[in-house]
Amino acid sequence: MKLGTWAVAVFLGSSVLCAQNNPAASAPNAPAPSAPTPQPTLTAPASLALPGLLQGVTPGQGAPPVPNDSNPGAPNKPAAPAPKPSNVPPPQIPASGKGSSEAAFTLRTRVNFVLVPVLVKDSKGNLVPGLTWRDFKVFEDGQPQQLTFFTVDPFPLSVAFVLDQSLPEDTMKKVNNALGALQGAFTPYDEISVFSYASHVTQATGFTGAQSQRLTAVLDRIQSPGRDMQVPGGYGPMSEGPVINGHTIDPNVTPMHNGSYIPIIPHEIHTLNDAILEAANNLAQRGKGRRRIIYVISDGKEHGSTASYKEVVHYLLTNQIAVYGTLVGDSATPVLGFLDKFHLPLVGVDNILPKYTTATGGQLDAELSRNGIERSFAKIAEQVRTEYTLGYNSHHSVYDSRFRQIEVQVLRPGLTVISKQGYYPTASAQ
Repeated sequence: MKLGTWAVAVFLGSSVLCAQNNPAASAPNAPAPSAPTPQPTLTAPASLALPGLLQGVTPGQGAPPVPNDSNPGAPNKPAAPAPKPSNVPPPQIPASGKGSSEAAFTLRTRVNFVLVPVLVKDSKGNLVPGLTWRDFKVFEDGQPQQLTFFTVDPFPLSVAFVLDQSLPEDTMKKVNNALGALQGAFTPYDEISVFSYASHVTQATGFTGAQSQRLTAVLDRIQSPGRDMQVPGGYGPMSEGPVINGHTIDPNVTPMHNGSYIPIIPHEIHTLNDAILEAANNLAQRGKGRRRIIYVISDGKEHGSTASYKEVVHYLLTNQIAVYGTLVGDSATPVLGFLDKFHLPLVGVDNILPKYTTATGGQLDAELSRNGIERSFAKIAEQVRTEYTLGYNSHHSVYDSRFRQIEVQVLRPGLTVISKQGYYPTASAQ
């Protein structure tokens, strides 16, 4: 009896399971179920297949899981946060020998990028090498600037050589004899143009190789006898004008005072401003990958120029041109050089060459002898080649064309920094 009851229960359970798994069998008159409707698959279009932009994320599917290589069975851990960038990144420091090319061709920016050549000397006037970008601080209009470029590599030079032909004849002779040593101070990569001036400015040659034979011939040709320093006297057949019955006809020709003849001392003409401006206009056309230098040999006196000092300095600072010079003649002596700072009657005005070198970041060397003038050529060239070149992006608007003052500090005691006092921005520098 018990065995029959168990058999009936097993049969009934099997029937119920079959009915649940096959609804059509339990309802013979019901219609057959339709096939399930396939769901659309979200596939990203080809225009969005940008793994570099989407970083492996496919629209509609999400990002793939990141495998855990150390323990395949362990759950994925979130990635560690990226390190925070430094507040003061180091400036661009080109490889050795590529400083000038990097500054000229690699730096492309829409802001006002400023290059500042800097010369550093110790308390004895010796050049200081071996400094790094961490040793400098640059301020523009009193605000600190972040250095974005630094190099110690020398730049090829474009030099406009300016010779004063209004020097006294004894000084002019020393300068003429020293000109043969000028080319030895420069390299074959440098280029030189030559100007001379007295009452007017003359360009002897355009830019040519510093070691070329053409430059040698030009330096020989521009040598001048100089200015005759003889003092006019009140005697001789030409000392007075026409006389009738012992009286002068034209007092303008023979000025008299209480019956005594007054000799006329002509004004000296020194068109130094015009010479520097014409040389600067020639230099402004040279490429930015070269250091633009005006090198003047003169006593620094100025009288009779059309251009003013202020106009010339504005042009120099706009076109990144520095003025260097060898001071000769009376201006090179300590006592007479001091007196040249004052405007004495009947002579040229004060020595303005130091003002040009200070404003543009150049250097001036005073020499009296021929050997000293020859040594000054090499000394000036050495100073130009050992400059540090700093670069930064100005915080001023590119539309502000006003003068911007620059101050460079070195973070070491006992050192002197020589650089330009400021600059005027230009469209080509933006």
